[in-house]
Amino acid sequence: MSVLEIKNLHVNVETDQGTREILRGVDLVINEGEIHAIMGPNGSGKSTLAYTIAGHPKYTVVDGEILLDGENVLEMSVDERARAGLFLAMQYPVEIPGVTVTNFLRTAKTAIDGEAPAIRTWLKDVRGAMSNLKMDQAFAERNVNEGFSGGEKKRNEILQLELLKPKFAVLDETDSGLDVDALKIVSEGVNRAHQTTGLGILLITHYTRILRYIKPDFVHVFVAGRIAEQGGPELADRLEEEGYDRYQVAESAVVEAAAE
Repeated sequence: MSVLEIKNLHVNVETDQGTREILRGVDLVINEGEIHAIMGPNGSGKSTLAYTIAGHPKYTVVDGEILLDGENVLEMSVDERARAGLFLAMQYPVEIPGVTVTNFLRTAKTAIDGEAPAIRTWLKDVRGAMSNLKMDQAFAERNVNEGFSGGEKKRNEILQLELLKPKFAVLDETDSGLDVDALKIVSEGVNRAHQTTGLGILLITHYTRILRYIKPDFVHVFVAGRIAEQGGPELADRLEEEGYDRYQVAESAVVEAAAE
């Protein structure tokens, strides 16, 4: 069984005001097949965690480990992480002019698997996945995300998820900018991938609405760069009612005490 382990992770980022510590000792274990939701206010470090797992060069790991099946992820390049089975669905998917969706997907699949997929089978898989996500087949010949709406970009991310079949997927606020219909379609795609491949999922979100469609096994409250509380799905319901204020007040008290 595959496992993604994050141990005492501390991450810095360079800003105009100097070096800033964003993650301050994150511990998290995600087993194959598990769905973990990370919830928290803006600026708490949720996206920093996502991009650190993926290998974004902006973020510097100063302490801790990320292990995938016992292998040190931090020693891997971005493409090596993808080949090892890690996938990031970005909050703001980028446009890639001059590269069609079809070519992008087949090139990525070839790089991950080490061999090109059979054309006939591959085209059938792509068309089927696009149909399930209610994407116009014409999008296959358009440049990646170029001119796509926010919802179309998010569907394209989940199209990649379904076709590339990673071991673990990090979904960074996939629900942001989606209307109710698009949210349901995207969620169905995530659930299909989960059911067919048994991948582990780290779902980052501000709100509980996506959790009505994608049911988490565990919920973690992220505040000021660390996990402040964790529990089951019921924790998300409590957050919906109470918000994050009590966690932020408690964190402020800890910081003030440490400064004295």
